[in-house]
Amino acid sequence: MFKIANAPCSWGVIEGIEGERGGYVRVIDEMRETGYVGTELGDWGFMPTDPDVLGRELGSRGLSLLASWVSVFLHDPSRHKASADDAVRTAKQLATVGGPANLIVLGNDPYGVPARSQFAGRITPEMGMTTDQWKVFADGANYVARRVMDEAGLRTVFHHHIGTWVETPAETQRLLELTDPAIVGLCFDTGHWAFAGGDPIEGLRAHADRIWHVHFKDHQPEVARRSRAEGWDGPTSVGHGVFCELGQGDVDFAGVLKTLGEVGYAGWIVVEQDVLPGMGTPKESAARNRAYLRSIGL
Repeated sequence: MFKIANAPCSWGVIEGIEGERGGYVRVIDEMRETGYVGTELGDWGFMPTDPDVLGRELGSRGLSLLASWVSVFLHDPSRHKASADDAVRTAKQLATVGGPANLIVLGNDPYGVPARSQFAGRITPEMGMTTDQWKVFADGANYVARRVMDEAGLRTVFHHHIGTWVETPAETQRLLELTDPAIVGLCFDTGHWAFAGGDPIEGLRAHADRIWHVHFKDHQPEVARRSRAEGWDGPTSVGHGVFCELGQGDVDFAGVLKTLGEVGYAGWIVVEQDVLPGMGTPKESAARNRAYLRSIGL
């Protein structure tokens, strides 16, 4: 039986996108009230940075801390050290509050590169990095992950993500080939994989040995079609609900769940539904998402 968590992005705390954000107390209260038993950290500073305070806040609600996104700039070698410093700072917080099984989730500057964000969901091979750029990027990922392991004792996963330099299944494959499998795994996100043109079940099978963390995010195909037809950028697609409530899109979550069992995945399942102002009530969406998971046996 998998343990089910949620993440602050389901309450509008989304990297690279401005929006109204409730306080952390509301977020973790509503996570508990809607049936989740774990959370990711969210942007640094959204939750208390004092580990004793954070531990008390989560513990009093029966929530485990399991991972945190860290925005990095792996395409820029001059920023590798700063990226690693940020990751290590966060990793030490995770290790203290959540323990040694926690994970750093690296995401490369979401929506920060216009040439990638503008074409989110419709990236073609010629829009990708050159061989030299790939080397810089992978060297950065290895460097950050090594420092996280050496200085905090935690593993690192990379999150393929729309509007970044690693969006498509082919780009994800390339990154995995260039990084150290002992310290760099994959955070597999079903919604981002689908919007980037991949089949989530095929992706899970292809990368089973590197998948250490899983995000359950749905993908609304009609919104994706409009995004491509009208040339929306990444944040616009998110604002129109391309990542919808679970069960309202085209991700086969029952099949995903079956596949996770078959490949021996033993980590957390983290619900993520990017919710921006005007898109609905986060608590109500979180409750419906939890009910949907129960309907498929989770």
